[in-house]
Amino acid sequence: MLIRQLRLGSGLILLAYVGAHLVNHALGLVSLAAMERMLAGMKAVWGSYPGQALLYGGFLAHYLLALWALWQRRTLRMRASEFIRIALGFAIPILLARHVVANRIGLSFFGTDLQYYKFELWALFVNSPWRGAEQLLVLVVAWSHAMLGLHFWLRVRPWYERLRPAALCLAVLVPVLSMLGAVEIGRQLGALAALDPNWAATAFAGLRLPSKETADQMEDLIALLTWFFLGVIAALLAARLVRRAWERLSGLVRVTYPDGRHVEVLRGTSVLEASRLAHYPHASVCGGRGRCSTCRIRVRAALPGPPPPGEAERRVLNRIRATANVRLACMLRPDIDVEVTPLLPPFAHARDGRTLVDLAQGGEREIAIMFADIRDFTMLSEGRLPYDIVFVLNRYFAAMGRAVEAAGGRVDKFIGDGLMALFGVDSGAEAGCRDALAAAQSMSRRLVELNESLGGELTVPLRIGIGIHVGPAIVGEMGYGAAATITAIGDPVNTASRLEELTKEFQCEVVVSADVIAAAGIDRAAFDWREVELRGKQERLAVAVLANGSDLPTPAVLNLPA
Repeated sequence: MLIRQLRLGSGLILLAYVGAHLVNHALGLVSLAAMERMLAGMKAVWGSYPGQALLYGGFLAHYLLALWALWQRRTLRMRASEFIRIALGFAIPILLARHVVANRIGLSFFGTDLQYYKFELWALFVNSPWRGAEQLLVLVVAWSHAMLGLHFWLRVRPWYERLRPAALCLAVLVPVLSMLGAVEIGRQLGALAALDPNWAATAFAGLRLPSKETADQMEDLIALLTWFFLGVIAALLAARLVRRAWERLSGLVRVTYPDGRHVEVLRGTSVLEASRLAHYPHASVCGGRGRCSTCRIRVRAALPGPPPPGEAERRVLNRIRATANVRLACMLRPDIDVEVTPLLPPFAHARDGRTLVDLAQGGEREIAIMFADIRDFTMLSEGRLPYDIVFVLNRYFAAMGRAVEAAGGRVDKFIGDGLMALFGVDSGAEAGCRDALAAAQSMSRRLVELNESLGGELTVPLRIGIGIHVGPAIVGEMGYGAAATITAIGDPVNTASRLEELTKEFQCEVVVSADVIAAAGIDRAAFDWREVELRGKQERLAVAVLANGSDLPTPAVLNLPA
């Protein structure tokens, strides 16, 4: 956890430094004076002793931790996005060597002072244009590396999905505006230099420029730093090869998958790395950092079993209520042969990592179940083009799905022109019943709004029937492959479906069982009651019949937020 926090903190410091530079360049679209004013502020912050300590300490910590992370990997097989992020990160100090020597080291050790935008942009875009392109490239590389790192860090957060489009726009706009600003000022300086051959000598007369001897020494230092950073990476990769040869002498560990496929790997290799070596599809949203839990696996092994989870892994396992045989593939490094079963499909998203393990494995839970169906949709669809039918259905599903989710429910599945939803899976039956009634009320109101917006598409308004029941059902992940989802089966599910069918007989919109009303804690006198006999059940069931879902009690009565 300390390493993770140091890596994140140092990365954010470097991001602040790079981001400030890019914004400063973008001010070139305003004026050179605006760039110089912001540069003066940046020099006051990053040129101070605390600022320099943060900057150099952040770079050193981030670079050393990146080397450590590369050393820890037992395989370099990874997703393209991970490889790009790592490659960009190690390219930054190599590309940055010239800028650091010309500015920081030149100022501190050679007595030069080139930290003025007018000179830098003239030198880079007029005197040596290819060097200007190189310096813009390093900023774009650093920014891209930072944005990928932020993406891997944030994509496990529930709120990140909503912000992704805006974040992507920001990530693209900042470097684009930065390059445009720098190029614009470079173009203006080039025009001035073209008009007056003596302009550069006059404009930069007060600067401490390096002599030829000093410039040669600085070039040698640039080459030395470049070869140093290249050599560090080469030495680390060579050390990995030596380690691999040494570890092979101590024997291999076999990892076996559900389809019988297996792979033999070195001890210390994580199960996720083994999956990549075996080309076995395995979910991992966070890139193997033990945050998202999408790589979770069920493990079988001979006694005494694999090594126990560490503190970081235990924290995530506790969050998803994992049983003793469930581990994170990215954190488990077996020292004995193991059989593993991934618990989430390889295309799992960050939100899937928040699914509780005991829920996915299956168990009996008392929940509220809702079925909803469009009335006479076959008649409505006659004579209409397939495109029109799909358009109307998608609008309907979106409106009803949002109503269910806003009330705290889970859309289980869409069945033809109907839907099934579960309530109280995590919160319990009482809260689930209140949520289901609130959802039915919201669905009824949204249907009215939908009919108004689709007035030109429909010959008659859409009508729905909703059935709600509560009871103990088997809840768990069921299905195969891409079709595997969290769903529920059992007698309460069948009962809810038949209550929905009763809405046709009673010519109403909602039929709710007495058990739901009782669990929600609502006065029975507020409803019109009937006793019905359902197919396959011996006892008669008391149900409340409502002509419109909007007639249900308000959210305030249900103790729910409006």
